[in-house]
Amino acid sequence: MTDLATKNEADDTAPTLVTDTPSGPSPQESAPVEWTPAGSAVPKKRRRWLWIGIPALVVAGGAAAASMVLIAPGTSVGGVSVGFLTEGAATDAIEQRLAETAVVLGADGPALSGAELGATIEAAALAGGAFAERPLWNLPQWFGDPIDVEIAVDPAMAAEALRDALPAAYTDPTPAAVVFSDGQFTVTPAVDGAGIDLTAVTAALGSALGGASSDSIVSTDPAVVPAAATTDAAQGAADTANAMLGTIGFYVGDERTVPVDAATAANWLTIAPDETGAFSITADAAKIQSVVDTLPAAVDRSPVNGTVVVNSDNTVLSTSEAGLDGRVLGDTSSIATDFAAQLSSANGVYTLPVGITPATTTTLARLLEVDLGAQVLYLKENGAVVDSWPISSGIAESPTHTGHYRINSHITSQTMTSSDPDNPYWNYEVENVQWVMYYNGDQAFHGVYWHNDFGNPRSHGCVGMPNSQAKRIYDWAPTGADVWIHD
Repeated sequence: MTDLATKNEADDTAPTLVTDTPSGPSPQESAPVEWTPAGSAVPKKRRRWLWIGIPALVVAGGAAAASMVLIAPGTSVGGVSVGFLTEGAATDAIEQRLAETAVVLGADGPALSGAELGATIEAAALAGGAFAERPLWNLPQWFGDPIDVEIAVDPAMAAEALRDALPAAYTDPTPAAVVFSDGQFTVTPAVDGAGIDLTAVTAALGSALGGASSDSIVSTDPAVVPAAATTDAAQGAADTANAMLGTIGFYVGDERTVPVDAATAANWLTIAPDETGAFSITADAAKIQSVVDTLPAAVDRSPVNGTVVVNSDNTVLSTSEAGLDGRVLGDTSSIATDFAAQLSSANGVYTLPVGITPATTTTLARLLEVDLGAQVLYLKENGAVVDSWPISSGIAESPTHTGHYRINSHITSQTMTSSDPDNPYWNYEVENVQWVMYYNGDQAFHGVYWHNDFGNPRSHGCVGMPNSQAKRIYDWAPTGADVWIHD
């Protein structure tokens, strides 16, 4: 049965429900119901596992969770302990340690921190790698070997900090230079300087980072500080510029119409290194413009028509005047700036914008026509007479043969001879016969200085004329020109 114990007036304790369940074979054997004394607790069933097990589970769960985000104990990165740290905390610890790590210049010299030297380290990547390889939950990775790191310093920042801290240790290097002299670019060699070895400084930082002390001594013995702009780099730039000087100019097609002399081009150019020591070529467009202003007078021209001489077969025998196309320079407003950009890329060939007026070519079919009956020589071009004058042809005993021939040789001067024991007429020797053109065996056109009876036959078969006229046809009728002799 169940009874309710009433509240004791002297006690604020709530009534306690006491339950007694019969355990015997009959109601008579059941234990009687009694009041629980005030302030006494009713004995409870033992459930100690609840009170002990729940906190243990909480601790175990927390440890498991921590093992998923923390790095294993005994892990060090570059000498910095990161065990029991998260990736973020490990990153901060590595960066802070590097910033505070210092090198001492000489035994009693000034100290410079990693921060002052511009030292950097891949802290986040290192911390991430440490956690990936050695999470807390991976017991075999506890207290593993130290993880090595690579430290980098900013060369410019470190050099400035070291120089400020110990100026006596530094001698500035002299960079190589490119100068123009005697018509070409030449090189002034680089001269090394001296200073504190950055490689040794970086190694000392690494030693301090991973050591028991937060600083490390670095030697201040002079180390070679090479010039950023080396002699080899300067020579390469000079060679490139000199090659450009050989072709530099303003072109119309393949013709270098307006060459630019080396001294003028050198005045346009500046060849200098940047902070890394790399040489570049720059050109001054304003200086180029002064030459561009002179281009129209040098480029513009009217066409020149050409003339070629042919024979009756239309074979070209000579070009009496070469044809030459006319041209007019186009827009020049951007030439100076465009050429400056070309020169910076080592291209000295500037193609000008021009308009071309083609030349025409006249073909002249030239003919030397001799009328024996009239004793006249006619000079004809394309069938039209352009000149004529009297000549002396062969007499009856040695006539000038009629027919169509061609000039086969030109001789400026010779001695003409003939010998016949039976006929005195054929015994002669004439010196210095000028402007001789053979056309038929030993018959020729030539100059005559020993008589002035032109218009009448006087020769041994040749066609004679005054020297001045002979010179005229000598120049006018090339080898291969047509000859027509008729009565």
